[in-house]
Amino acid sequence: MAIEKQLEYPVYTMKGTVDETKKINLKICDINGMYVVHRALIKQLSQKRQGNASCKTRSEVRGGGRKPWKQKGTGRARVGSTRSPLWRGGGVIFGPKPRIYTKKINKKEKQLALRTLFYNKLKNTILVSDFHSKIEKPKTQLIIESLKIFRINSLAKVLIIVQEKNVNLYLSTRNLKNVEIIAASQINILSLLKADKLIITLDALNKIQEVYSA
Repeated sequence: MAIEKQLEYPVYTMKGTVDETKKINLKICDINGMYVVHRALIKQLSQKRQGNASCKTRSEVRGGGRKPWKQKGTGRARVGSTRSPLWRGGGVIFGPKPRIYTKKINKKEKQLALRTLFYNKLKNTILVSDFHSKIEKPKTQLIIESLKIFRINSLAKVLIIVQEKNVNLYLSTRNLKNVEIIAASQINILSLLKADKLIITLDALNKIQEVYSA
């Protein structure tokens, strides 16, 4: 069952001062509906699996067409083929075959899961009016200074959500292993779960409410 939540959140400038407040309306799962988040995570993880592992059965292994020795009279166990799974170089019993691991989840369920997880992360979220203005050229030190302004631990995993990816911002963050940058239209369950802190621009928040609204 979904319930509607409304919050008023401060919007910071790049200097760390509060610029304005923003109302956030989200329709999220109640406590009994948190399984939707788990389903969405399983779907995303299953999509990353290639499913191309393959072993040859005894019918696919080369050779073994002739019976190694006659059925009786040799004193040895009867054998029909040298490609038997019991022999070295033989086929594999119940080995993996190419398969599709993709799982299905409804669009509304996925949106509900994202909104719920996004709401749960709000206590570790910082809204900024504009993150691009300070990053006029690619420079990692500018990102590090910005994280210090918002009192974010240098070891914390940070997810920066912007309306659209910026080249300067991307080049400035790619050397920071604990910082990830994504566009508002590409937010996903795994990135939100891994992040300890979220930094969201005001434009990106409006985009999120537009794309993932109920």
